[in-house]
Order: sequence, then C-alpha cells, then structure tokens
Amino acid sequence: MTRRTATSIGFIAVLLWALLALFTIGTAPVPPFQLNAMTFAVGGTIGLGWVTATNGWPRLRTVPLHVYILGTIGLFGYHALYFSALRLAPPAEASLIAYLWPLFIVLFSGLLPGERLGLLHILGALIAFAGAALLIAPDANGFTGGAGLILAGLCALTWSGYSVLSRSFGAVPTDSVAVFCILTALLSVPLHLMLEQTQWPADALGWSAVLALGLGPVGLAFYVWDVGVKAGDIQLLGVASYAAPLLSTLILVIVGVASASLTLLLAAALIAGGAGLAAYGSARAQRSAPR
Repeated sequence: MTRRTATSIGFIAVLLWALLALFTIGTAPVPPFQLNAMTFAVGGTIGLGWVTATNGWPRLRTVPLHVYILGTIGLFGYHALYFSALRLAPPAEASLIAYLWPLFIVLFSGLLPGERLGLLHILGALIAFAGAALLIAPDANGFTGGAGLILAGLCALTWSGYSVLSRSFGAVPTDSVAVFCILTALLSVPLHLMLEQTQWPADALGWSAVLALGLGPVGLAFYVWDVGVKAGDIQLLGVASYAAPLLSTLILVIVGVASASLTLLLAAALIAGGAGLAAYGSARAQRSAPR
C-alpha cells in the first residue's frame, strides 16, 4: 500500500466522524457511557466478524499484550475523559480544548523515526485549529470548570498519543482494533452502571442511529484511522482532521438542526487553507526527499 493510498483511507475516518453529532442526536435519550458500550459493541462485533471471515484469529494471537493495552487506553481513555470533561466543564470550552488532538498529532509526529516536522505543517495545523475554534468558541462564556478542562486536555493528549504511537506498531494487523473496541465496550459498562440511569432509544429511528454509530463513526472509522496513521502521512491526517467539526456543522445545517452563518464560511476557509498549507508542505517534503 502506498503512502498516498493509506492517507486517503485514513481520511475516511474524518468523513465518518463528521456524522458523529448527527447520529448522536438521534440516539437520545441514551446516556453517554451506555451509548459507548452499545456502539463499541457493534463496532467490535463487526470487526470480529471480519477477523473470522478472513481467518485472522492467528494474527490476533501474535499481537503483544502492550499493544492491546495501548489501543484500549486510546479508545476507552479518550471517550471516558471526554465524557467526564463535558460533565465538569461547559461543553463548548471542553470541546475546544479536546480538539487540540490534531495539532498534538502534528507536533508529536516530529518525534517519529523517518518523519520531518516542517514549518508549513505547524502553520497549517494552527490555522485549521483557529477555524475549528470559530465553530466551537461562540458558545463559550470564558474558560470555567478547571477540572473539566484538565480532563479535556488529557483527552486530547490521549488520542494524539495513541495515534502517534500506533505508527510504531505498523506491523500489528488492523484486526486488533476489533479487540480494542470490544474491551472499550466492556469497560464502559461499569461506568454506566455507576454514573448513569439506563435509558433505551425512544423508537426505531433511535435504534437505527445507535447501529449507524457503531457501524461508522464508532466502528469503521477506527479501522481506517489505524491504516492511515500507520502507513499514511500522519501530519497531513492530523491537519485534515479539523475538517470533521466543519463537515459536522455543515451536515447539521443541511438537516436543519443548525443555521448557516458568516462564521461557518470563515471557519471553512481557515480549515481548508490550513489543510492545503499542510498538504503543500507534505508534497514539497516528498519532492525533496532522497530517492
């Protein structure tokens, strides 16, 4: 698989994450950790089905234990920290801090063997983050909820750390993500029982939204992301990830949940410009690399 192909596959995750808000709205009134357990169970089951169909069980037995631990910390840790941050801090502020993870991916990737962190990647990530901030920050009323904001920062560090460290395990089959998903679902159950009251989807549309989440944003997305960060242009993927909140907002506008605004257009320009700058930096680095 070429680097360009792997990057394109990884970007499918960004497109799927753009549907996260829409599908999550449809799952009401299911509480967060219960939804986590249900959707990751779907995503993990689909993955194990693929493992069975491709006779991948022997491959899973070769995966070191520390990789399973890392993957589970990445998936479960991110969501547990994010949900907890939203409980302790205003959602807009917590979301803004949590969405530092693409910028952290760009910065941390410079520590990887064979990767060069260029100025254009950093500038592109900062410009794209400014665009994402425009989408999120209008609902913020000053940074309050210190403990929640700390958890949001840890959330960003967890996902960026998982994504960058995954690069070091390029030989580990993507089949292992199915195990990460199942373990994440299982770990979400006790948190749900301790912190939440069980509530099921209100109707068939709600159940369909749960299934759609498990198949897409909380399922396939993690498999294709694994391919992208292991074999693709991780710096470009980091910057391109800021397209997720933009696309998510656009989708909500299309379905009538949110309204279009000048802020949305400006955010789109910043995110597209930042991604374009990072892409140019990657292309220039490829041309100057020794053959």
